[in-house]
Amino acid sequence: MQIAAFASTVPATLSLAQHVLAVLSGLAVGFSLGLIGGGGSILAVPLLLYLVGYPNAHVVIGTTALAVSVNAYLNLIPHARAGNVRWPQALVFALVGAVAAFAGSSLGKAVDGKKLLFLFALLMLVIAGLMLRRRENPAAAQHHETPSRAAWLRLVIAAALVGLLAGFFGIGGGFLIVPGLALSTGMPMIAAIGSSLVSVGTFGLTTAVNYARSGLLDFTVALLYIGGGVAGGWVGTRVATHLGKHGKGTLNLIFALLVAVVALYMLWRNLSAFGLHV
Repeated sequence: MQIAAFASTVPATLSLAQHVLAVLSGLAVGFSLGLIGGGGSILAVPLLLYLVGYPNAHVVIGTTALAVSVNAYLNLIPHARAGNVRWPQALVFALVGAVAAFAGSSLGKAVDGKKLLFLFALLMLVIAGLMLRRRENPAAAQHHETPSRAAWLRLVIAAALVGLLAGFFGIGGGFLIVPGLALSTGMPMIAAIGSSLVSVGTFGLTTAVNYARSGLLDFTVALLYIGGGVAGGWVGTRVATHLGKHGKGTLNLIFALLVAVVALYMLWRNLSAFGLHV
């Protein structure tokens, strides 16, 4: 598939109503990032495609990658102030994953947009299932254990795999990073959410730069998403901090159900990519 074929469609001409919908979509994306450290791209991609009505899947992926990246970095600030970030693990995950994300995004640009979204949705269902099975470790929430060598190795492997997938699907990858951090290190969910935002921002920025190099990014729509995401992220972070202290498994359940519902919708919308129809 020729990248040049997409470049001529950037930027798309949107109506005033579509611009308003883009801001509202940004609110939802920011709230999701603040609440669960992920779901930003899970929501951003289908909202821009199906609610706002943006005409090109690859431009949607590049644009939302930038918007999610900036919103993730902004949402990181209140989480860091609340003590929800494990910086050593967060930085290692982000650096290793960013290299893999660049390679993954280079592959993703060459895949048909509808097929890419269909495969993305299947991956989302797998992650939702894993998170529903996960149980919070109460002891981990009480203190910070020094990770063992085996834990660091699991962290590096998880970061490479998540980064590759995040880049390939053009996402910030929070819904992959959160379980990647939690399952590889045993840190509590609220710490995984806060720490994940370092990688979400880094992966998304890496992917956005790669797509922008090919002309597959609409900066106007990205700014609308970012503007809406600031307010949504502030609210989501406050809710997450409260639930992290008092809600026990609530964050896990919210995270998994959100991923599953959106995945099923995306599968339905993209069945035609494989010649299937409902």
